[in-house]
Amino acid sequence: MSSLNKETMKKMVVPFLLSFLFLVNSAWAKGVEGQKAPPWHVSDWINLEDGKQSLEVSELKGKVVYLYSFQSWCPGCHRFGFPTLKKLLRTFSGEKDMEFVAIQTVFEGFSTNDRQAAWDTAERYDLAIPIGHDDGGGKGSGLMRRYRSGGTPWVIIIDRNGVVRFNDFHVDPDGAEKFLRKLLKQKV
Repeated sequence: MSSLNKETMKKMVVPFLLSFLFLVNSAWAKGVEGQKAPPWHVSDWINLEDGKQSLEVSELKGKVVYLYSFQSWCPGCHRFGFPTLKKLLRTFSGEKDMEFVAIQTVFEGFSTNDRQAAWDTAERYDLAIPIGHDDGGGKGSGLMRRYRSGGTPWVIIIDRNGVVRFNDFHVDPDGAEKFLRKLLKQKV
């Protein structure tokens, strides 16, 4: 087989494999909904409280958590996910029992979706919430595997008892607001 044919094959096989992996990943999405929220195990963070180096979901028990997963190069993240996040941040500003967190969950484009791109994206949207970067050491986001998410933009909503109540692609801002208010009324 000539090198041209090998290159042509690579160009055909790689997109197919990525599409296949995305479909397989989507098929198992929502897999942890209704279960205790798995740990995040994210080591790269900005916007944490003074002196903190990391943040874990277990530290947020008693709060409703809106976890937004993104990639800096993701058009849907910029078109839908970040505007929804910003709207909900405004709506729940000052709500002490609500926590917003965003994590760049990299599963492709590792050289483009690096930690600096995550920090630049946070600055672009003027986000003062905790922002993490998880590329799984160049092997793909471990958070995505643990939560069985299907890509980005992805939203995970965790109730006050640490149980995942929503685990899916972008949410409707008004529906999310109603759902979050309902969860805030629940007892710990």
